[in-house]
Amino acid sequence: MTDRTRPVRDDDAGVALAGAHPGSGLPVVAIIGRPNAGKSTLFNRLVRGRQAIVDSTPGVTRDRNIGVVEWGNRGLLLVDTGGFEDRDASALAASVRAQAELAADTADAVILVVDGRAGVNPEDRTLMDRLRRLRKPLLCAVNKLDTPALEADATDFYSLGLDEVFPTSTAHGHGVGDLMDRIVELLPESREGVVAPAAEGIRLAIIGRPNVGKSSLVNRIVGYERAIVDSTPGTTRDAVDTPFHSGGSDYVLVDTAGIRRRPRVQENVERISVVRALHALERAEVAVLVIDAVDGIHDQDARIAGYAWERRRALMYVLNKWDALPEERRDEAKRIAEVCDQYPSFADLPGIALSAHTGARLNKLFPMLRKVIHAHHLQLQTADLNRVLQEATRAHMPPSTRGKQPRFYYAAQTGITPPEITIFTSTKLAIPTVYERYLRNVFRDRFDLLGTPLQLRFRQRPGGHGRRPGREATKKGKRQTVR
Repeated sequence: MTDRTRPVRDDDAGVALAGAHPGSGLPVVAIIGRPNAGKSTLFNRLVRGRQAIVDSTPGVTRDRNIGVVEWGNRGLLLVDTGGFEDRDASALAASVRAQAELAADTADAVILVVDGRAGVNPEDRTLMDRLRRLRKPLLCAVNKLDTPALEADATDFYSLGLDEVFPTSTAHGHGVGDLMDRIVELLPESREGVVAPAAEGIRLAIIGRPNVGKSSLVNRIVGYERAIVDSTPGTTRDAVDTPFHSGGSDYVLVDTAGIRRRPRVQENVERISVVRALHALERAEVAVLVIDAVDGIHDQDARIAGYAWERRRALMYVLNKWDALPEERRDEAKRIAEVCDQYPSFADLPGIALSAHTGARLNKLFPMLRKVIHAHHLQLQTADLNRVLQEATRAHMPPSTRGKQPRFYYAAQTGITPPEITIFTSTKLAIPTVYERYLRNVFRDRFDLLGTPLQLRFRQRPGGHGRRPGREATKKGKRQTVR
């Protein structure tokens, strides 16, 4: 962690939030319960979106999901957690339990969601005993009671020692209003030190194949276990947002599920996860592609990079697990050269080597990111563009098309994020692809546009048709034709 990077930890804010605006004083409500009780459905209904994956398969939610909710003129932070299973001794289940316990321990109030149709479960009693020790407001939502005839089943849950239970159907919204009215009554007026997620910030999507270290990188950047890390591919399922501050700028880190080739995506939940990962890429501005340095680059890495490039996202890549390479193979320049040799399109992308596990070389990440973001937002001077265009065409004349050599009159920037350059020409015929690529590379090199998908457009100037340009409405009277 560099001295420029300022993580905000759970012990202050109560949830994994960072880089936002202190002093907002939003109280925190954690949603806890066994797998498949309906926690994520309740979360999605309250945040008014499909932020969490919902599926009948138990254990879909693993990392904490965080959203801002307004209810009764009050704002609060709602935290969705993974299904709590005390009897599962696996390391992954232990990590999910730890995340849920941390969310409950640092919240101002807790909603225990139980399955009303399944009845009282021993796991519910165990979880209730743990939550009671926290000595904080605790409400029980008896879920899946979809009709009034089923609401009487909620009375069985008074045996857990609760004063209030709320029969609900999170799928249909029944009883949710009463539950939230009561939770708002129990919340403190404000909470010192709590931060709300940043409303604005540069969105960074962390993308890559499964098990390459995306969640480890997010955790290392923010300085605490924001996302569950496990050697099992597919551990991350939701696209988890984490506001963050570095170098005077606000960011939102988006950890995504691993993207595998379509023939290998079998499970319904995994298909949803891949769709969520691609959707996270759609709403991001910059993507960081994580590549396993030990395993090497694969065709799927190139495909994922192509997804980001086609969506006009700024892009860089990191060779992760650098610490696991033998000492004689830790030559960053040589490894990056190998990547570019295998996939020439990566020559347009900046890349660095680091270890998310140890934090080695992490100080290279944000300086490189800032360069990529700067290039993505760059606004070029028209005079500079035309000088470079003139030099490029003098060095290599454009090839003739149908016996006529096109003339380039002038260039202007017509868009940003990514930069778009429009060149006005004497012909409506398409400029040969090889020459378009040459000009794009010239502009990219001269203006240091590494990592941004520069858009190059050609337009026939009105009245051109191959004739020499007439008088232009400029101070100089005539605009010089670039030959």
